Amino acid sequence: MSLAQELQKRGFINQFSAPTAAEILDGAPRTVYHGIDPSADSAHAGNFVNWMLLSHLKRAGHKIIFLVGGGTGMIGDPKSDVERPLSDPAEVAERVGKLKKQAEQLLGDSEIEFVNNADWLMQAGLIPFLRDIGKHFTVNELIKKEAISKRLEGENGISYTEFAYPLLQAYDYLTLYRTHGCDLQVGGSDQWGNIIAGVDLIRRVEQKSVHALTVPLIVDKTTGKKFGKSEGNAIWLDPLKTSPYQFYQFWLNVTDENVIDYLKLFTFLSLEEIAAIEKDFTLNPGKRQAQKVLAAEVTSIVHGNEQAGIVASVSDLLFGEAKLESLTDAQKEVIQSNAPTFALVQAMSAVDVLVATSLASSKREARTFIESGAITLNGEKILTVDAELSAIDGINGVGILKRGKKHLSVIMM
Repeated sequence: MSLAQELQKRGFINQFSAPTAAEILDGAPRTVYHGIDPSADSAHAGNFVNWMLLSHLKRAGHKIIFLVGGGTGMIGDPKSDVERPLSDPAEVAERVGKLKKQAEQLLGDSEIEFVNNADWLMQAGLIPFLRDIGKHFTVNELIKKEAISKRLEGENGISYTEFAYPLLQAYDYLTLYRTHGCDLQVGGSDQWGNIIAGVDLIRRVEQKSVHALTVPLIVDKTTGKKFGKSEGNAIWLDPLKTSPYQFYQFWLNVTDENVIDYLKLFTFLSLEEIAAIEKDFTLNPGKRQAQKVLAAEVTSIVHGNEQAGIVASVSDLLFGEAKLESLTDAQKEVIQSNAPTFALVQAMSAVDVLVATSLASSKREARTFIESGAITLNGEKILTVDAELSAIDGINGVGILKRGKKHLSVIMM
């Protein structure tokens, strides 16, 4: 199977600038660039799909340039609804460093070249830029771009600063073509207009053909929301912003409608392996084995095998069949940092503990839950409303108090 065929089957390919994707991807190795602006100090799952594409391209022998927009980040790509606030230059520089380090960890720094467009954009003189670059763009073209056109329809319009952003990204492509022979830019489908602007600029200035390819925006089929911080549901790659346990739980809890698509996009499992997982998943959806594989694979890629193993085992301790007798210090630390906990400093009635941990809203409700058999401690049902909890009920100093299967509190004893 060719690279273009595999990437299409995995769902990576949306728009492309040649008659077929194969013409871009299956010939001689290209120099590919992808850029990210430092609008935050970490990438998120919406960015990560592009990084996975870069990994596939690198494995296929294409040279990768990863651009962090220290220059364009001073302005920001126009949003369709509101003007971006200008970021402090020192903050932009700090974010650039963090994003570069993050990309180096995930993509590897030995085979990928990292560049910062501040190195040339901050040196560009206004008059030379307008003469040499601006002359090749018409206002008619720019106002057709979706984000710009929507802003022009609103009351506040768009500043010239953001209006000129496509020229800057096009100039990036021209610069990398001249300095590195870059002939393919990849990005999300919302970047198509900006990427094509660079393709057109190189054709006009250098009389050369280069290419563009975009990845579809990843959308949750059940909610219609995209991955991304603008949706308020960002899953960050930085463990300080989204802990490895939270990260694992996100992928573990994806819906049946999404899981096979995500296995193709966010893991390096072969299509044959994914087909086998899908077959088993179709026969036994209740086991959620596809979600377990997805969570383990993606967490391993982002946070490493060791951390992925720890958080997977903690998840099994809290929601699966694993027993607390095997609890390690590392697992205990993850539990304390991520699960709701309650410190039991002295013996208390089970009813009072249920209220204190918000597993019941009142003592009356707590007694009802106990009488109905809905409350367990370390997998064993609490059978009487007069039951007390104390340190002797813990295992390795921990107890897992549950209401049903999904509501729990970790009791530190």
